[in-house]
Order: sequence, then structure tokens, then C-alpha cells
Amino acid sequence: MVGLKDLRRPGGYAAQVVAVAACYYAAGRLGLLRRLIVEDAVVSPIWPPTGVAVAALLLLGMGCWPGIALGAFFIVLAVTPDPGPDVVITVLGQTAAPVCAVLLLRRARFRIELTRLRDGLALVFLGAFTAMLISATVGVGLSILMNKLAVGRFWPVWLAWWVGDAMGVLLVTPLLLLLHRMRWPPSPARWKEATALALVACAVVPLAAYSSISLLFLVYPLIIWAALRFELAGSTLCALLTSVLATVAATDGVGSFSGLSRVEIMAKLQAFNGAMALTALLLSAVITEQRNTRRSVEQACKELAEVLEHLTAGDTPPPRPPPDTDERARPGDGR
Repeated sequence: MVGLKDLRRPGGYAAQVVAVAACYYAAGRLGLLRRLIVEDAVVSPIWPPTGVAVAALLLLGMGCWPGIALGAFFIVLAVTPDPGPDVVITVLGQTAAPVCAVLLLRRARFRIELTRLRDGLALVFLGAFTAMLISATVGVGLSILMNKLAVGRFWPVWLAWWVGDAMGVLLVTPLLLLLHRMRWPPSPARWKEATALALVACAVVPLAAYSSISLLFLVYPLIIWAALRFELAGSTLCALLTSVLATVAATDGVGSFSGLSRVEIMAKLQAFNGAMALTALLLSAVITEQRNTRRSVEQACKELAEVLEHLTAGDTPPPRPPPDTDERARPGDGR
């Protein structure tokens, strides 16, 4: 979070804003590498800048929003042949969506560690589905007002825009939050299993995406394996790899997406990416929460056993001499 020390440091805040803008712009260029045309409108199935923006606001604080606006401005200039006054409104929509996402997440007491199911649900339904309504509605509505898009084509383009922005939050934001708190070098305890998982993923995911037979369901056991054994780190990386390869196959019109219309390709791709991202994120959150609960219970039981042992040892009375049962009279007691 941007604090007073950062503001007083010469050039510290400016450097932070520029860094956020550069990351946003780079993510946008990556998202533009694979595009689909829906109703004569160009959309991205996965829009990574939304995930970068939400992660930056969560990690650095709300003060970095000018970097998001600056990055969005240059992205809009890169894709708009004749920029006009509508550029400002588009930038406002692209900036307001992640800002509202973070405000909603804070109100829900979201934790960036994503160790609870409620954190996963908040990121899905508040950060992705709800907040990204702003950017999609502003962008598509502005295109209709500027006569760049017919009114009858509003809903297909709006849906594609909204899902693309939401997918950026679901796939990119958890990965960036994970990288922020990951300790380097990682523990080598399960390198063998991690290597096996990576090899299986590199074999199964391309087969599922590029096979002429619809085999996309094969990635779900892989996602479950990654979530069970490596929690958020494994499931997020597997989901990101699968989503990228599926997007490449969809934009090329091959594999499971061959022979489909553009609208059908977008619908199938976004349904698959959304279901997979939800499975990976929520399953890993549930597993992490259960493991943390078990560790807490085990630690509490251990501490309770130590306390009981200590109390038992401390409350044992010292040995006393046997009572005087013959009741012999002492001198001077009058007996």
C-alpha cells in the first residue's frame, strides 16, 4: 500500500505508477496476440490487464490507480486507428472496473493469501463477475453510441467482453498474488511429484486442446491432482496453461473448435475457460482451508495436552506422613 514514506521518497510514487502502467500495457499486448471477431467486433477471450490491475491494487494500494489508467490509455491508442474523445470514457471504464473490484473485495474482508473458501468466492463473484460488468457495459455501450456497433449486436459482444475481463481476474490475479507471497527458492520436498505433474500436463493439455475429438474434459483430473497436492500454486498454473492452449486452438479454429462459427467458438471457449478456472480456484481454496483447519486443530490439541500434563504434574500433593491412629495422649492434655 502506498504510504507516507513512499510519497515523500523522491520519485518513489512516480516509479510505482510507471511500473504498474508498464505491466498493464505488457499484459494488454499479450492479450491482443489472440483475438476473436464476434459480430464484427474484436474481443480477447482472456484479457490479462484486468488481473494485473486487481492484483496491483490489492498489493500496492488504491494509490496506484493512475498507473492503470495510463496503461489502459496506451492500450486503447494501440488498438484504435482513429482515437477520439471516446478514448477517455473507455479508459475510465477500464480503470473503474478493477477499482470497484478491490473496493468490493475489501468490504468482503478478502485476504490476499486465498486460504479460505470465502476468499475464492469473493474473488469470483465480486472481483470478476460483478466488477467487470462496468468495463464491458461502458466499452460496448460506447461503441453503440459512437455508431461503431449495431444495437442488435450488443449482447453477444457484451458477453464476450465481460467474460474476457472476468477470465483475466480469475486466471492472472491469483497467480500474481501467489508469486508475491511465494518464498524463493521453493521447498524441494516434492520436486519429483511436481516434475511428474508438469510432464503429464505438457502431454495431456495439448492433446485435449488440439484433438479433433472433444477431449477437453481430460484436463479436469489434472486440475484436481494439482489442487490436491499443490493447492493454489498447482491448480492456477495448470489452469493458466490449459486456458492459453485452448485459446490458441480456438483462435486458429483447430482441434475441438474446428468447424464452428465464430460465435460458437467464443461460447465454447469461454464456457470451458470459466468452468475450469472456477474449479481450480474454488477447489484449491477449499483444500487449503481444510488443511489449515486441521493444522489449527492439531496444534490446539498439542497445546492442550501440554497444559494438562503441566497441570497434572503441578497439582499432585507431596507425600504426607501416615496419620497418628493410636491417639496417644500428649503430655499436659489432661488425659
